[in-house]
Amino acid sequence: MKEWYKEAVVYQIYPKSFCDTNGDGIGDICGIISKLDYLKELGVNTIWLSPCYVSPGDDNGYDIADYRKIDPVYGSMDDFKAMLSEMKKRGMRLLMDLVVNHTSDEHKWFEESRKSKDNPYRNYYIWRDPVNGHEPNEWQSNFGGSAWEYDKTTGQYYLHLFSKKQPDLNWENPKVRQEIVDMMNYWLEMGVDGFRCDVINLISKDIENGISGDGPRLHEYIHLLNREALAPHNAMTVGEVWGLSPEESLMLTHPERQELSMVFQFEHMGVGRTGGRFYLGEFEPEKYVSVLAKWQEGLNGKGWNAICVENHDQSRCINRIGNTDKYRYESATMIATLVYAMQGTPYIFQGQELGLINPIFSSLEECRDIEALNAYPELLKEFDEEEVMRRFSGDSRDCGRAPIPWDDSENGGFTTGTPWLKLHDRYKEINAKADLLSSKSVYKYYKSLIRLHLENKTMLYGDFDLLYNKDSLSVYQRSGEDGIYKVICNFCDKPCAIDFNVLPETVILSNYSVEEEISELAPYQALIVKEV
Repeated sequence: MKEWYKEAVVYQIYPKSFCDTNGDGIGDICGIISKLDYLKELGVNTIWLSPCYVSPGDDNGYDIADYRKIDPVYGSMDDFKAMLSEMKKRGMRLLMDLVVNHTSDEHKWFEESRKSKDNPYRNYYIWRDPVNGHEPNEWQSNFGGSAWEYDKTTGQYYLHLFSKKQPDLNWENPKVRQEIVDMMNYWLEMGVDGFRCDVINLISKDIENGISGDGPRLHEYIHLLNREALAPHNAMTVGEVWGLSPEESLMLTHPERQELSMVFQFEHMGVGRTGGRFYLGEFEPEKYVSVLAKWQEGLNGKGWNAICVENHDQSRCINRIGNTDKYRYESATMIATLVYAMQGTPYIFQGQELGLINPIFSSLEECRDIEALNAYPELLKEFDEEEVMRRFSGDSRDCGRAPIPWDDSENGGFTTGTPWLKLHDRYKEINAKADLLSSKSVYKYYKSLIRLHLENKTMLYGDFDLLYNKDSLSVYQRSGEDGIYKVICNFCDKPCAIDFNVLPETVILSNYSVEEEISELAPYQALIVKEV
């Protein structure tokens, strides 16, 4: 079944780091407007805007104090409406971030909730009595420490699965559910086209039985949102969920269930980890491709994949998967070919289309990510400071959140002020202006890849078959209405032999010039070949 979201190409904007027009060092909505033609030229037809709501900024906007107002640091509601209008003029749709597992502790609901046990808003959040003078249970926050915070005003603990400034909403309360539905309709009626649903599988919990997410009423709640807000507006949704199998994903995304359009799977992003965040081991290409293939095969014909390489919670893929020096262009475009020639809706994180790399953090003062700041004391027990900063430079959420360098001027043309977070260290060399002028332009390659994705029915809807996946060589096939194609990728900085020959006239896209018959791939070479 064809739905508009299946032909979307989504570009994620992290507004704080995209483009600053007023010199305060923080990106803004006017900056987004100024770059819409750049995105239109790339081929993007949908934008996912990370939170720009009123927020104290404890977790960079994912702690929302008012769901219906734009944070003045980004601009005004008039600016937002102007941006929406400019997007519509260019045939672009807009997804907002829906963060409804928790609010900020500065949201008026929580400020009321903590005043007394009989306050009308008390049951908007999850409060529990102490157990033997301690926390109600041993749950840990995703940002470290207990997930329970004691509030001396009423002598109870409230639950926060993330920062203590992000109290969890109580979805068991029908008033909370109605507030969320009303808020979603507010944005949809304004012209927003859908939502990226933050940690959506955590909204259903069963505290007494130790269930902190994927709880017994999850599908009931999401179906309610679909019925009361999403379906009437033909809205698109993508759910952020962690740890699901393809089978479990289908429970959320099968069209007959009328819940979400698709979910992100992050299993491939965990490949090579020896532990949690900040514990990166050797990257394993074969395993990476196997995971992607599992999801292609698991959802084909039943659900729909959201295909992504980076986002605001991940480091830059070239540092992790590719080569930041001699083969930066080749590895950036190889990774893009591998992932975005698969079936599903592409999600491109800002700067990915330029082959951006991680900044190098030399001291904690340069870091802003609450997850890294909280982890720092614990990591120092295991490593020296130099090693901790090396780990932050490879795997903190600040890596992908570094401001976009638009040119080689001071601060990369991102701001005339002091950036809220440092840019990557080679921005004089690696920036949008330089890339667009280069004979090896990552942007121009992405543009060609997106055009192929949108114009070729096989690339959009065709079946997927993994033909070969060993060591650094991966070959898969897409077959459908517009023919059969092989996608061939070398994950290595050395040449790689293939056991078949590729004729130049069959190559429809490659990150190397192809003038002769190919029996060996160059370092990080990627090919899309039409079968004849």
